[in-house]
Amino acid sequence: MHYIKMVFDFLLDLARSRQIIWELTKKDLKQRYLGSALGILWAFIQPTITVFIFWFVFQVGFKSMPVKGVPFVLWLCCGMFPWFFFNDAWMSATNSIMANSFLVKKVVFRVSLLPIIQIMSALLINSFFILVLFFMFAAYGYMPNIYNLQVFYYLFALICLIFGLSLITSTLVIFLKDIGQLVAMLMQFGFWATPIFWSLDMIPERWHWIFKLNPMYYITQGYRESFIYHRWFWEQGYTNLSFWLVTMALAIMGIVIFKKMRPHFADVL
Repeated sequence: MHYIKMVFDFLLDLARSRQIIWELTKKDLKQRYLGSALGILWAFIQPTITVFIFWFVFQVGFKSMPVKGVPFVLWLCCGMFPWFFFNDAWMSATNSIMANSFLVKKVVFRVSLLPIIQIMSALLINSFFILVLFFMFAAYGYMPNIYNLQVFYYLFALICLIFGLSLITSTLVIFLKDIGQLVAMLMQFGFWATPIFWSLDMIPERWHWIFKLNPMYYITQGYRESFIYHRWFWEQGYTNLSFWLVTMALAIMGIVIFKKMRPHFADVL
C-alpha cells in the first residue's frame, strides 16, 4: 500500500508540473543548439540527412530487395525512427540529473522533472521523424489510412518504457558512475537484438518468443503493423501483455528507487 501511494503521489506531482515541464523542455531544446548558426533547425536537418543517406545507400547503392513487397527503406525506417527516439531519450535522461547537479540542492526544484524534460525534448524532435515517415510512405504511393493512427499509441508506449528505464538509470548513475557506460553497451546490444536491419523470419520459429520479449521488438513491430502490415495492436497477442508488464514493473521500480535515494543526492553530487 505504501508503494502504491508513493507511485500515485509521484505521478500526481508530474501532472501538476506539466506547465513547468513544457517551459523547461523548450529551453532545453534551445540550449542544445545554442551557438550554432542554424540553431534549432539542426534538430530537423539531421533527421532529413539521415533519411536521405538510408535511401541512397540501401535503395540506390545496394538496391536492397523489398521486404514482403514493401521497399526496404520504408521497412527499415519503421524500425530506425523509434530506435532513434529510444536511444536519444534514454541516454540523455540517464545523465540529466548529473548534468544539472547544481539544481539538486535547490529545495524548491523538483529533480524528478529532469529525466522527463529530456524525454519530452527528444519527443519533439522525434515528432518530425513521424511526419517524415508519413511523407515517405506517401511518396511511394502508400496513402494515409486509419491504421497509421496506431503510431501514436506505440509512441505513448515507448515514452512509458523510457520513463521507467530513465528513472532507474538517472538515479543509480549518481552513486555508480559506470551505469552510463553500461547503458551505452546495452544500447549497442539492444540495437542488434531488435529486428531493425534484419527480419524475425531469419530466425528459427522456435526462438521467436525470446526476441518478442524484447520491449523494443513490440515498438518496432508496432510501427510496421501501423504503416505496412495494417494490423491492430491487440492482434500482437501475448507481446501486448509482456510489454506492459515489463514497462509497468520498470516504472514502479524507477519511482520507488528515485524516492528512496533522492534524499542522498546532495551528499554524493
